[in-house]
Amino acid sequence: MRIRRAMLEDMPTLAALHRHTLHMSLPFLPTLHTPDEDRAWFRDHLFPNNEVWVAEDEAGALLGYAARAQGWLNHIYVHPDHQGRGVGDALLAMAKGGIDTLQLWTFQENAHARRFYEKRGLVLAELTDGLRNEEKSPDARYVWTR
Repeated sequence: MRIRRAMLEDMPTLAALHRHTLHMSLPFLPTLHTPDEDRAWFRDHLFPNNEVWVAEDEAGALLGYAARAQGWLNHIYVHPDHQGRGVGDALLAMAKGGIDTLQLWTFQENAHARRFYEKRGLVLAELTDGLRNEEKSPDARYVWTR
């Protein structure tokens, strides 16, 4: 596996990976957007406003991605078939690189992610009712400090 900066040509594959991972790993969330809307959001918002990294295998298949901006880990998604194999660890380590504090939101119901973050030194800072997120699902803010 290697970690590299994402390129625009990765965007359609990352949008599909994002959708598949949400569907498989977070079945409690509503489906709010179409695949076309996902691709447009990646193109128009995620890529221009974040540092995006991908994890890929030796054949170049994308295993996961992370997006960071201004001390926030805005996205970290690992394909369900590759979870538990170090992909998330590598992406999180990349996101922590060169900064002293990193924050992120995850859904309270996402126990797998919450355990992952807590085992890697992130501390629960806030729980909300979810009314401020698009999915209207209770969420949790975590903070990591070097």
